[in-house]
Amino acid sequence: MQLAELGVRGSMRLFQTFAAVYPKALRWIYRWSPPSPAEMRELFETLGVTYIKFGQFIASSPSIFPKEYVDEFQKCLDQTPAIPFRKVKAIIESDLGKPLDRIYSYIDERPLASASIAQVHAATLTTGEDVVVKVQKPGVRMTLTTDLNAVYLLTRLFEMIVPNLDRGAVADIVEEMYQAMLDECDFVKEADNLTQFGRYLSSTGNTSVLVPRPYLQASNERVLTMERFYGVALTDMDALEASGHDAAQSLFNAMNTWFASLTQCDFFHADLHSGNLMLLENGCVGFIDFGMVGRIKPSVWEATFALFMAVNQQDYAQMAKSMLAIGVTRKEVNVDELARDIEKLFRRLDAMEPEYLLGSGGSEPDGVTNLMTELGDIAKSYGIRFPRSFTMLLKQFLYFDRYMDLLAPGVNIFGDERFDLYQE
Repeated sequence: MQLAELGVRGSMRLFQTFAAVYPKALRWIYRWSPPSPAEMRELFETLGVTYIKFGQFIASSPSIFPKEYVDEFQKCLDQTPAIPFRKVKAIIESDLGKPLDRIYSYIDERPLASASIAQVHAATLTTGEDVVVKVQKPGVRMTLTTDLNAVYLLTRLFEMIVPNLDRGAVADIVEEMYQAMLDECDFVKEADNLTQFGRYLSSTGNTSVLVPRPYLQASNERVLTMERFYGVALTDMDALEASGHDAAQSLFNAMNTWFASLTQCDFFHADLHSGNLMLLENGCVGFIDFGMVGRIKPSVWEATFALFMAVNQQDYAQMAKSMLAIGVTRKEVNVDELARDIEKLFRRLDAMEPEYLLGSGGSEPDGVTNLMTELGDIAKSYGIRFPRSFTMLLKQFLYFDRYMDLLAPGVNIFGDERFDLYQE
């Protein structure tokens, strides 16, 4: 019965995708011009969860996609209408195998948040703890599976119609995206990530960062019940000022914890955007939402660290060597020519102050983003392609740069003693 239902729903999903893409593709072919970035973003949003996630990947991958697409997909929405509470109740009771009132003494029918894969409700366990309940929306896994199978075919078309795209790059990452998205749908795995990261913090004596405790008796594959954190986002300036805590120092603690996890933990949090980073009432920083984590080889992080240090010191030869150490290429690269092209970039940007490059408070608020985007363009011109783990690291560095602009303008990550980027 389940296979039959999957087949029917899968067929319907394929038909919906075809119905959305076909008329637009005909229009693009008729006018004999590729879709604009805005048209692609609008199509992705129309197609739903999988394509919204794919759009977010484009937005955070300046080393792979053209700048105009990266900029446009920053607007890609991640908010979806909430499902009715009766469906939430049914999912919880089905997944946990118990009536709702045997698990929670109270659950708010209005969601705290509703995103593509899940929505979150505030609740109280029957044992009295305040918690949040993350509930996976119905049909998400089936939709992702069907969509990603179709994407294998659509990526070939995408590579044909998008100018200046690194040929083969999109097709190569589809499989990685598929596994990453399925991991986000496995709340058992996310609960284990929370538990492991909590142990890592405890084993290293880190008391400045906290992660929510998962309540395994009220969690399963589609329901995750976690300790509720009370605090404010690290980008909410008014609330931070009212908190009375040193928000800048809290940010330094958060960043040092994240840097240390690259070498001391089995994984790192791969999506610490402002919604997943909280200043708690006790002054600690809360890392939440461990659905997306990354793993990096020590050699890749060592080369990445060397690249960032070389950028800070404007050592063009070392930048070239580091880029080759991080990425892969199908052809031999002249390191000296690559270094000269990097030097030309820096001169063109007129970026003479290190703070412009990998600090904060530079002459442009998006200095780091622009620099890394253009370095990625140079790498592509030499046939260098970076691994997914590097893209995740780069995305997080860009997040941190924006937080620094807000909370500690003028501070240089590589020159301030409060930072310890490479921790053994």
